[in-house]
Amino acid sequence: MNPADPSTPGGQTAPVTQSVLRKVTGAAAAGTVVEWFDFAVYGFLATQLAHAFFPAGDNVVGLLQTFAVFAVAFALRPIGGAVFGVLGDRIGRKRVLALTVLLMSGATMAIGLLPTFGAVGVLAPLLLTLARSVQGLSAGGEYAGAVAYVIEHAPARERSRYSSWMPAATFGSFSGAALLCWGLTAGLGAAAMNAWGWRIPFLVAAPLGIVAFYIRRRLDESPVFQAALEAQRGKEHAPLRRTFALQWRPMLILGGYIALTALSFYTFSTYMTTFLREVVKMPADLVLFSNVIALGFAAALAPVLGRVCDRIGRKPTMAASSLLLGGLAIPAYLLASGGTFGAALGGQALLAVGAVTANVVTAVLLSEVFPTEVRYTASAITYNVSYAVFGGTAPFVATWLIATTGNPMAPAIYLTLIAAGALIAAWLLPETAHRPLDGRTTAPHGSASQRA
Repeated sequence: MNPADPSTPGGQTAPVTQSVLRKVTGAAAAGTVVEWFDFAVYGFLATQLAHAFFPAGDNVVGLLQTFAVFAVAFALRPIGGAVFGVLGDRIGRKRVLALTVLLMSGATMAIGLLPTFGAVGVLAPLLLTLARSVQGLSAGGEYAGAVAYVIEHAPARERSRYSSWMPAATFGSFSGAALLCWGLTAGLGAAAMNAWGWRIPFLVAAPLGIVAFYIRRRLDESPVFQAALEAQRGKEHAPLRRTFALQWRPMLILGGYIALTALSFYTFSTYMTTFLREVVKMPADLVLFSNVIALGFAAALAPVLGRVCDRIGRKPTMAASSLLLGGLAIPAYLLASGGTFGAALGGQALLAVGAVTANVVTAVLLSEVFPTEVRYTASAITYNVSYAVFGGTAPFVATWLIATTGNPMAPAIYLTLIAAGALIAAWLLPETAHRPLDGRTTAPHGSASQRA
């Protein structure tokens, strides 16, 4: 880091050393890996969970029920974002991030211990829904807080470089979850996985959560937040209602773009495995293995695109992701429908490029768009509302669209339409690259003076 550069967090406070920056980024990424590994396992084991927690019958109905519970967790994410966001803006980022990882790990381990429908009947899906709800609350407070914590330490001209490790950690955690599920499926066989093997990935959450909690508890608070807290001393903290009143416009525009981020992420990382197994009829072990490779590719690509985003700016990166996903969604599904391992991998790789681009720019925008005193609250609510509406419903809507229309390309058409809307949001949002994090007030964004 060059001390003469505005490489101070937000351009406002004293420089952060490289060793501290590496420690902060590593700790935030480690917790994010645990959070999203826990959250991802559910999607990869959707078929097994449908057998375990719902009555036997139509496979499509069972999957829809499983994905409906999947969506319930997302419905709770905006509430978690509001609760943990307000806490994070009041008591600090690191305390809330330590709490969220404990909640996620506990709820995930509980799923691995739940009785099945065959043992307790309707109580089984109710308990599953309760555990997923706790996961949703925890996830609502995780991602926006983790990227804010990193960005509030990062140099002004390298914020996307460092924040890109959060989507890299997310894709990496999904890859790790897919790898574990693939290994278990290949090693145990379908019968054992349906009977008891599905529990193992959920039980792995306990030791991982303890390690992540320990790492996060040892961190210091972000310097930007400490400076903002000192400046706010003796003043009333901005309540939730005032956050909405002052930030509604940037929240609405950014939320419109994040709709694409959410849909592309869960289409690529979660639904494609179901599509390849249930529609294309590929073997489960080959599907999961192709997904492991595709997610690993996405994780490796994220830091590269983080540097690109710092170089070209946020608006061009947003536009590029919209055009990539809008233009490649249908070709990706057509390629994946080929039924071979190579075709499955190629289709997922096509989706990955646009999905990673969207996730990388979203990570940095979550903190750059909003002022420090309400950053955690506004970004967590914006992010999680979009993910609840478009991410959590992605597998359900995709399954329903194919079942209703009989067209296996229907999910790709849906993704293309959302990409068109995201392109409009990219045009409306002001450029935020390299601007000081604390160089603005809580006045509504988007005035003429703020537009790039």
